[in-house]
Amino acid sequence: MLLLRCPLLLLLLPLSSRPQKLPTRDEELFQMQIRDKAFFHDSSVIPDGAEISSYLFRDTPKRYFFVVEEDNTPLAVTVTPCDAPLEWKLSVQELPEEASGEGSGEPEPLEQQKQQITNEEGTELFSYKGNDVEYFVSSSSPSGLYQLDLLSTEKDTHFKVYATTTPESDQPYPELPYDPRIDVTSLGRTTVTLAWKPSPTASLLKQPIQYCIVINKEHNFKSLCAVEAKLSSDDAFMMAPKPGLDFSPFDFAHFGFPSENNSGKERGFLKSSSKFGRQTSSKPRVDLHKVCVGNKNIFTVSDLKPDMQYYFDMFAVNTNTNMSTAYVGTFARTKEEAKQKTVELKDGKVTDVFIKRKGAKFLRFAPVSSHQKVTFSVHSCLDAVQIQVRRDGKLLLSQNVEGVRQFQLRGKAKAKYLIRLKGSKKGASMLKILATTRPNKQSFPSLPEDTRIKAFDKLRTCSSVTVAWLGTQERNKFCIYKREVDDSYNEEQKKREQNQCLGPDTRKKSDKVLCKYFHSQNIQKAVTTETIRGLQPGKSYLLDVYVIGHGGHSVKYQSKLVKTRKFC
Repeated sequence: MLLLRCPLLLLLLPLSSRPQKLPTRDEELFQMQIRDKAFFHDSSVIPDGAEISSYLFRDTPKRYFFVVEEDNTPLAVTVTPCDAPLEWKLSVQELPEEASGEGSGEPEPLEQQKQQITNEEGTELFSYKGNDVEYFVSSSSPSGLYQLDLLSTEKDTHFKVYATTTPESDQPYPELPYDPRIDVTSLGRTTVTLAWKPSPTASLLKQPIQYCIVINKEHNFKSLCAVEAKLSSDDAFMMAPKPGLDFSPFDFAHFGFPSENNSGKERGFLKSSSKFGRQTSSKPRVDLHKVCVGNKNIFTVSDLKPDMQYYFDMFAVNTNTNMSTAYVGTFARTKEEAKQKTVELKDGKVTDVFIKRKGAKFLRFAPVSSHQKVTFSVHSCLDAVQIQVRRDGKLLLSQNVEGVRQFQLRGKAKAKYLIRLKGSKKGASMLKILATTRPNKQSFPSLPEDTRIKAFDKLRTCSSVTVAWLGTQERNKFCIYKREVDDSYNEEQKKREQNQCLGPDTRKKSDKVLCKYFHSQNIQKAVTTETIRGLQPGKSYLLDVYVIGHGGHSVKYQSKLVKTRKFC
């Protein structure tokens, strides 16, 4: 096949009246032509042994040509639709051996010869309609001018074409094993383990092969070209041309033609610009992920969602040619989450709840008597948690809770409440929850919006520090504790100790400074101060204030790190 060696323009040059033999295949000539960029200004010529990418506008057919010089020539043509089904047809017609010139022996004008060649339909060899990667392979093809006609009736689309007259030696596409299926060897709630047999191109021919896995929730893909089109059109293909403008798929820099300084003696494959080795594209779309795993034959996909169906595709990629072959895709549904035990809440009783990182807990509250209102009090000991409350299946409340929060909902006779608590993504969560139908039954103390402790620097001495904190209109008991810490003690260590649910009963008696009752009807004046004495010069102390409610439940304010003066 004279694809790069003898492009269509040479065929259309005036021919003498005497029959002439077309040039034979010449590898040195091929290398010379492939380095000559001007040789490809006619985009309708298909090169021999190189995969080209191009673009089709909807309902606008496109035709490509190539020449097979000699009879009994092997021929292989591969067409890869990317993001839409294609209709394509391969046909052949005899080469014009002499010009008519109306018997005068004069050569016909160039345009007249072109019209003569392209208007003839030729003999149809193969046709296909669909979105599969389809092949035409012949071990013995006649000489002639071959035409490849393509059409997209669904939408504008990309596609790829590969043609060669030396299919046995080229083998740019990785070969599939005798069993090209992907096996699901292990299935979990958030993981799926896949295994596949290696490509003979890697195991027998020792070609550099890597495997790329594609995961999505919609469907299987039939080519890596289709995946790239879905991920990012800019990243995988050239920009679509505007209608009316000339468009040539032979962008030499894009398709990796050898530079003029590279005079290799052996024919090499043209490398496309698509980089299959990367794990994500520049513009990834939702729920479609691609990861290349090298030459592994087993891989575990993680971070999936429970009880969700996923589609898995595997592509063997020849890293020398950047051309790929698809394994038979599969799909699997992850396992359901383990059913949570529901904890029963008793009216007016505080319940401790522990939640694993990213986990959830379910609680149930079923008042035994009719009620007008129901109150839920939640104390998050560490990071914020999410609470959802449903009454007989209807969502009444969905809030994030940090510190102490109280929610009062309208009651209903014989109602049952389902509470869902979702933990933090940062780590495990601990909280206390109280449900009651008696509004005056409050175990948790009320808190101000700001639970910080303020230290007055100007009142700091070598043996004392003065601090202040906010209270509320409700009369509560406040206890202040101190603990000497090293100078290396920092905010990160303090943050790790911020469990607000740990009460004064966990502290040493020697840490206690004092306890006092405090409140103010004027919320603007609900501020109290305290001077802590008997401290050592130049030492650091961690101060904690606990507020204790009527039910005995305590809440800790944010700890404060202070340091006495070294010289006074």
